[in-house]
Amino acid sequence: MLTGIEEVDWASLGHAYGPADDVPELLRGLASDDPAEREQALDGMYGAVHHQGDVYDSTLACIPFLLELVADPAVQDRGGIVELLTSIGGIELSDDDELDELDELDPDDEEFIPAANYAMAAAAIAAGADVFLGLVDDPDPEVRLAAPCALASLHPDPAHVLDLLRERLTVERDTEVRLALVAAVGRIALRHESLRAETVDWLGWLSYVAQAPGLRLAALAQLARCAPAEIPADVVERVTTLLDEVRTAPPDRPVETPRAAAPTLIGQVRELLEEHSAGRPTPWTEELLRTLHTALDDRVDDRIALILAQLRSPDWGQRSDAVWLCGGLIRAWRGRYEEVVRLVGEQLADPEPRLREAATSFLERLFELGAPAADALAARLTAGPVGPLGLPGPGARAGRGGALLALARSGDARAIPLLARALDEEREMRRELLYAVDALGPAAQPLAPVLRRRLAEVELDELLYDRAAPLLFALGSVRGAQALPEVLRVLREAPPNRRDRVREACLRTLAAFGPVAREALPDVRALLGDGSAAVSTVAAQAVWSLDGSVGEALAALERWLRPGTTCAEWCAAAQALGAIGPAAAEAAPALRAGLGARDLWVRVRSAAALWRVSGEARTVLPVLLAAWEENRHARVAVAECLAEMGPLAADAEPAIRAELSRRRRHNARDDGSGSHDVHEDEKLITLCRAALSQIEHPLR
Repeated sequence: MLTGIEEVDWASLGHAYGPADDVPELLRGLASDDPAEREQALDGMYGAVHHQGDVYDSTLACIPFLLELVADPAVQDRGGIVELLTSIGGIELSDDDELDELDELDPDDEEFIPAANYAMAAAAIAAGADVFLGLVDDPDPEVRLAAPCALASLHPDPAHVLDLLRERLTVERDTEVRLALVAAVGRIALRHESLRAETVDWLGWLSYVAQAPGLRLAALAQLARCAPAEIPADVVERVTTLLDEVRTAPPDRPVETPRAAAPTLIGQVRELLEEHSAGRPTPWTEELLRTLHTALDDRVDDRIALILAQLRSPDWGQRSDAVWLCGGLIRAWRGRYEEVVRLVGEQLADPEPRLREAATSFLERLFELGAPAADALAARLTAGPVGPLGLPGPGARAGRGGALLALARSGDARAIPLLARALDEEREMRRELLYAVDALGPAAQPLAPVLRRRLAEVELDELLYDRAAPLLFALGSVRGAQALPEVLRVLREAPPNRRDRVREACLRTLAAFGPVAREALPDVRALLGDGSAAVSTVAAQAVWSLDGSVGEALAALERWLRPGTTCAEWCAAAQALGAIGPAAAEAAPALRAGLGARDLWVRVRSAAALWRVSGEARTVLPVLLAAWEENRHARVAVAECLAEMGPLAADAEPAIRAELSRRRRHNARDDGSGSHDVHEDEKLITLCRAALSQIEHPLR
């Protein structure tokens, strides 16, 4: 075994962490009789030789030995090696954008990997891919599970593979392997257009005639993936019926108990996956439904109907799948989610902790859209023994802190006494809870005394910003001016570490307090000339807020509206001038200079401020609309101005109507999402509706 491994000059090759002279030991470890050693070796291969999907010269040198290991039935856990080879050889280099990105890398960069490595890896594995043909009937179900994807991705004769996969399906008895066979057929259809029509017909046939409901569901999911136009009109009813059949069918594998995690990344990932699926007889339905939802794409109403059906299932696992799936749906698409949110809220009372955690995690990100679940959230927070509410850390979402955050962000006043209790009793608080106070409006004013006490207890050390900034924000939100002495203590005695950010947070709080905090004027005036634009501009805004001294504020702000300032400095000054409003009209000429800036955000902030200080709608509207089209992330800032302009924004009506007609959220992206994305998009919708109403009915 591993013939010729010593003939390779491994030390001259490299991987993610330097010379590859440790690779022979990893390859031998893959063939070890010790399960722990095999797992550590596979972890090492992913961690160094195929680090984050990269293909090094040492990766190429490993391919013949990995193929040899796969072919040897005496080697255990070959399924993991098959998956490794599939990952190494399966990168899609047909995408011109991916090739361009690889070609643009600097060859002198230590992390540079030639694009040719990926193509050579695919060619080398394809040349030996016949080894995978013999694995479809391997005695080890984990090998049979990995083989179909490897064949569909790597074998040079897709027509032969397609016949083999369909033939194997007639005799395979393991449900998960059968699903992998169907998924591989779908993969061939996507990769090879010449085989697509034949494959789509077969998938459509299988979705009706297969005896096992899971197999029909898999065929339907792959049909939707390969030919979205062929998705049947009754897809929701069919999938709902199939899920009911899956739920009542006896499992063909025993429900597995999670194993202890090995001290490897692979072991930890495996533990998380096993924990996620523990106690579920059909955990594979989640991936099938995810595939189906991806294919349904903008058919939002169908996706909502499917999720509603899942949320009403007696099976907690199907309900958990629905919660995770509707998280992806609501983050990307606009729709009527009231009933979805209400049913997710009902899951908070379920005895299964994983379902409660999924529901809480989903509701945390909804802000105002979480209102239909408010009763369920309040019930969750008040039921049972009294426990911690605001604790930070990895378990925060599983506990009541996540439910409290969701309730507060929804604007429900029932969160206020619970926040007060958490502030009074718990030493540590999740930062997000304090930043959610502004959603509660004036009703949260009773929190001021306990917020003041907590700020007084904050130590003036290197961690001051992390501890004080959330409290300062909350105090500003509730206009807790009685905390002025505590705010001034932090402002005056902040240590050097992140001092500018501490001062900025204090100044924003003082500005929110307004004239009742006039006592702070000497401290605030002393920072007007600060070298940090973030500090100086907020100090100017605070001076104006505390006593209306517009002259001092303008002098401080206009120095940041001159050639040579950075974009961030200019934007900070413009935003402060906009907050001052018409009293800062003298700054209009300086702001006009920013309308033609190269940087989009300088143009947007200058235009918004110019409108607010001078009312020059005709001047700024073309600038704002150009930014609207150029960068979708500028639309909320632009829409705020349009809503303020009312009838003067009539030229923006087509853009506003176009935005309101879109189903996809303006900030949706395929590579992830932020915790405030839904909230920001809902804010955009609200502003657009307000602007349109003012344009259509100017007298209202």
